[in-house]
Amino acid sequence: MTSLFDSYQLGGLRLPNRIVMAPMTRARATMDGLATASMATYYAQRATAGLIVTEGIYPSLQGQSNPGGPGLASDAQAEAWRPVTDAVHANGGRIVAQLMHSGRVGHEEVAGYLPVAPSAVALPTPVFTPTGPKQAPVPRALTLAEIPGEVQSYVDAARRAIDAGFDGVELHGANGYLIQQFLSSSANQRTDAYGGTIEGRIRFAVEAAAATADAIGADRVGIRLSPGGTVQGIVEDEMPELYGALFAELARLDLSYVDVLATAEPELLIALRKAWPNTFILNPGGQISPSPSTLADGERWLAEGADLIGYGRAYLGNPDLVERFRTGAPLREVGHETWYQGGDTGYIDYPSHQY
Repeated sequence: MTSLFDSYQLGGLRLPNRIVMAPMTRARATMDGLATASMATYYAQRATAGLIVTEGIYPSLQGQSNPGGPGLASDAQAEAWRPVTDAVHANGGRIVAQLMHSGRVGHEEVAGYLPVAPSAVALPTPVFTPTGPKQAPVPRALTLAEIPGEVQSYVDAARRAIDAGFDGVELHGANGYLIQQFLSSSANQRTDAYGGTIEGRIRFAVEAAAATADAIGADRVGIRLSPGGTVQGIVEDEMPELYGALFAELARLDLSYVDVLATAEPELLIALRKAWPNTFILNPGGQISPSPSTLADGERWLAEGADLIGYGRAYLGNPDLVERFRTGAPLREVGHETWYQGGDTGYIDYPSHQY
């Protein structure tokens, strides 16, 4: 029987185990989007994970979501990531950059731009700004002529990521950000080639993945998806058919992996696993579960056919999560108040378990 502690070959990367540190917003970058020494420490502390996926990194200033988020929108930002990737590799780890274009999940006070989206449909929930939570503005609908530029933003950021020493990139197509906004039947009200039909709604995701794969190699590109996920005002009509079509098109690109949140019924997730020819990462916690996923959750999904298991909240207070799982040591819970507050407290001050 496959175990979380078995090694795995992911493209050109040999993973020592099947535990993935999932992407989690921590808001510890500088206000101009530079990664910091504390961020290098944070990721290096967790380098025993089979694979680390970073927090969402904005690929362009237009795509910035929240204060304190890091970027790969400039060469200076890429250079700031180099000490992070070096630290992870020095500790024996592997790390990919999650590229997250926020689309409508943003505010002029954060990025200096009115957010853009498939359609002029406002996010129904507040967004973070430097002066506190505020209602999201109505975004500006992208014109047909502008869409290739948003695709290119992923390409440019992916190239910078490789230059900065990352082992690959993951496109954030989940949790209500730009790619899922195009997939959505609520956020996407377009009637042109990028909306309306299932073929139209998946087009942006496929084009972004294809262009990124062409730029840095398909074996270094993954994509994160949350089928049927409803956070940030997302509705996806014809969801099983939508993701069946999306997986079929993405499979043609021979991407390294899909990283899927457990936001749909198990039967659909298993069907998507069977339809996907390459590595399938499953995050049992869905979209911010009430409690961290467990070792048993991961083993169950491995038995259902997943190749790797993503853990998010369990990694917040347990940098040595692999060792804790292996030995049965207790997990440390972390309160919400430290997730996004900034500073080193509740970030890099969690010691490893004394075995």
